[in-house]
This record gives sequence, C-alpha cells and structure tokens, in this order.
Amino acid sequence: MSLEANVSNSLSDIPLLDIRNVSIQFGSQAVVRDVSLTLQAGEKLALVGESGSGKSVLARSILRLDHTVQIQGQINLAGQDLLQLPLPALRAIRGRKIAMIFQEPMTALNPLQTVGQQIAEVLILHLGYSAAVAKGKACELLLSTGIHDATEKIQAFPHQLSGGQRQRVMIAMALAGEPEILIADEPTTALDVTIQAQILDLLSELQAKYGMALLFISHDLNLVRRFADRVAVMQRGEIVEVAPTAQLFSSPQHAYTQSLLSARPRRIAAPLDAAAAVALQVKQLTHAYPKAKSWFRSSLQTALAPIDFTLSAGETLAVVGESGSGKTTLALALLRLLAAGRSGGSVFLNNHVSNQAFDSLRGAALRQARRQIQIVFQDPFAALSPRQTILDIVSEGLLVHQPKMPKAEQRERVIAVLGEVGLSADVLLRYPHEFSGGQRQRIAIARVLIMQPKIIILDEPTSALDATVQQQVLQLLAQLQAKFGISYILISHDLAVVRALAHRVMVLQHGEMLETGPVEQVLNEPQHPYTQQLLAASV
Repeated sequence: MSLEANVSNSLSDIPLLDIRNVSIQFGSQAVVRDVSLTLQAGEKLALVGESGSGKSVLARSILRLDHTVQIQGQINLAGQDLLQLPLPALRAIRGRKIAMIFQEPMTALNPLQTVGQQIAEVLILHLGYSAAVAKGKACELLLSTGIHDATEKIQAFPHQLSGGQRQRVMIAMALAGEPEILIADEPTTALDVTIQAQILDLLSELQAKYGMALLFISHDLNLVRRFADRVAVMQRGEIVEVAPTAQLFSSPQHAYTQSLLSARPRRIAAPLDAAAAVALQVKQLTHAYPKAKSWFRSSLQTALAPIDFTLSAGETLAVVGESGSGKTTLALALLRLLAAGRSGGSVFLNNHVSNQAFDSLRGAALRQARRQIQIVFQDPFAALSPRQTILDIVSEGLLVHQPKMPKAEQRERVIAVLGEVGLSADVLLRYPHEFSGGQRQRIAIARVLIMQPKIIILDEPTSALDATVQQQVLQLLAQLQAKFGISYILISHDLAVVRALAHRVMVLQHGEMLETGPVEQVLNEPQHPYTQQLLAASV
C-alpha cells in the first residue's frame, strides 16, 4: 500500500486527479519510480524535494509535455486516463482543465509576441473571446497579479520585463482559462517576499472562487508551510513521505524530510578586512527607459535615480527590493548592457590602467575592462546556450579575450575552473538541458570565474534552488570569495540569503536607494518603513 493510502483526506473520497504507479524514463534512465498521488478538488498539495528529484518531470508528465519520455502507469482526471487520450483531446485539456505555471518564464514565453498577445491567445482559444474583449481581460489578469501599469505592460515583449514581472505574466496566462487544476512549478521563484504573499493570497482567492485544485511545486518550505493543505516529499524520483502540512512540519517521519526541514541558510560570510581597497566606486548612476514615442516627441521614465556607493575588495553588497524596484537595471547599468534609454553617472574600477571611468571606455578598452566585472544571470537555463556544450560555454570568454591561447590550454583552464565549482571533467561534452538547476548555476558561475574577475554581480543566484542546494551554492560563493578576493554585488529577494552572504545591504524602491548599511544594522534595526515591510513579509 502506498504512503498516499495511509493519509486521511476530508475533502472528498473521489480525487480530481489520481496518479497511480507512474514511472518515467528518459531512454534507459528512470527518473520517476512508481509514484502514486492524489489531488482533491479544492485542495492545495505541495510537492517538495531537492533539485533533480523528479518534481517538475512528474508535473509535466501530467500534461504529456515531454515527448521523448516513456511513461507507465495511470494519470486519471475525473476518471479519464490522460495517458491514453489522443493528442487533439489532450490539447482541449491543456490550459483549460489543467494549466501550468512554468518555472523559467523567459524560456516559456514567446520572445516574438507581446505578453498581452500571449495571454489573449488563451482566452480566445479556450473561452471564445473576441480579440478586443481578450485584450481587456488580459489587462485585468495582469492587474490581479500585481502589475500596476498593466495597460503599458501588455504591449511589452518578455525581454522588456523584469524576472518577477515575467513570472506574473506566466501566472496570468495560466489563470486565463479558469482551470480546474493549476500546476504551479515554482510560481514565486523570482518574486520578492511582499509580492510572494500577494500571489499566494491571489491563488487562494481564485481557488475559493472557482473550486480550483493546486499542485504547488516549491523549494521554499516557509511558503509551503503557510500555503499548502498537504505535502508530498520526493527524493530521487520516489515519494518518501506524504502528510498534512502541520503534521509534516511538526513531526517529519522520513530522514530525508528531516534533512530538508533542517536546511536553512546560515551565516557564512567571512569578516571584511577594514583595510581592504576600494574595488568599485559608483557616482550618481542613473538610467531612464523610453516611455512613449511618436513622430513629434519621446519621453523617458526614470528607472534608477542617482545612486552613489562603493564596494571594497572581498566585500558583498546585497541589493534588495521588490520586483521592478531597479535591482537588475542597476546591475545592467553598471555593466553598460542597457541598449534602450539613457544612462548617466560614473563607474570607476579600481586599478584600471588608464584611470578612466568605466562608463567612458570604448571598443577594446571596454572589452578589456569587462574582464574585471562579470555577471551571473538570474535564469541560468536562459543564459546558457542550448546548442553549446559545457566546454564551449565555459571557454567562450577565453576565445574573446585570449584568442591565441592553445586549445589544449583552454581545455585545461576549463577543467580547472569546473573543479573550483564542484563539477568534474566528464561534463565537458554535455549540454545545459542535461543538468539540474543547481548544476546549471554552477556552470554559470564557472563561465564568469574563468575570466578571473575582481567583481561578480549575482542576480538572484539561488532563487530557483531548493534549500539544500541553495546552501551548497552559497558555501561555494563564500569559498570563492575567500580564495580569490572577489567582490560581489548580490541581488536577491531572499533575506535569509542576504543574511548568510552579505556584508552590507542597499534597499531599493522605485529606483531610489532608501536605506543602506551593514547587514546586521539594516536587517535587525531597519529605519525606513519599506525595509520594515520587507522584513515583516519574510517572517
């Protein structure tokens, strides 16, 4: 008898979704083994487990989204086996009966369509709305997910939105068909703590309104505890424990569940040398995006107000604030990677040979300076080319900056840097899709580390990772900082991660710096009401 059969359920005797003895294979490799699980109408079931445990593979198999996998068992929706349905019948269920919020919105959204068009498409196909009505409804859905300037954002393309805004677009698309079951695969990964609470409240309201059931996949156990009715724990493709949420958190039975609950980010930042040199100096940095254009005029919308700060060698400066507050804009402005809009201010890199401001450099001088300041992007799956091997990805910087280096030496350097991030040489000829989220993040770190930078910008480096892998990556970053004296600018919505790794904190809201200071001072005795609000939402 399965673990599921031992759990009493007061919602209903007949499950809305009944997964029976499901096993899933990629070729000869089994990734899910004999899983049985039920989801009742109106229930919120959380599925947790470390990266690579099979959570997302199981969820995607409900809708048969992976064509290369082999699935055995039964997946019954109201008594109908989805694994036996012909493709046309399954398409009528996708997005209408069962909808899914994908973990990586940048790869899930169509880059050639506006977000308004993509939300409207669901409304037109599944609910029969006209294009005009669908556009208005799309705007309403975006508003309901916390995007206040929805009338402007529905005309934007995915790359023009922040990571958190793209995630909310995905949520709006999933809700558009008014599904009976919503599969939410890390739906709050890229969101700050205040918006996380708003999204969970929204999902609860919609569930009560439509009687919708939710399969909630998350690595954030704090959210799971506040949100779910029951929790199923996966390890290496198997369900090892299922229990009501309060029972599982108060008295976990399986050793793996106990290890997950005990995994919390802990303080690992080494003390900062008071005599450390200044690695980066920023003066009056600003950026404004184009707001509107016509034949006669154009206007700019301020995304970053004048900001001043310094960064010492070996220091970690955390930048926190809600999605859209200007955190990623700050990072891209520092790197001069913003093509649209207008930037101002000065960025000085320490010990630059010409002693010029970084923002004044051009051509070869700019490329040379960029070796010193690198970035690990928020979404490693989107940032790593799916057509390149790990050898090609990690060595790319060497090809640009040291093109005369012999191939054999390049390979040796790649193997050495992969070793620094905990990966072996046998990954060289594999591709990004063959790795878990934590492994892809290590590859992304290796790609910038091979350039031996003085400064690394970390844009939400652990947002998509479960608690155990998150701690491993944070430990890796701390070790690299201590070994090479690297300075970090850490962009994060997770204040537990900030407490673990940062020396100082900068709080942004609407592009303005509201508060800054040592991490203990800002997080233990916040002065600004907005910082106090962030801390209250993270409890």
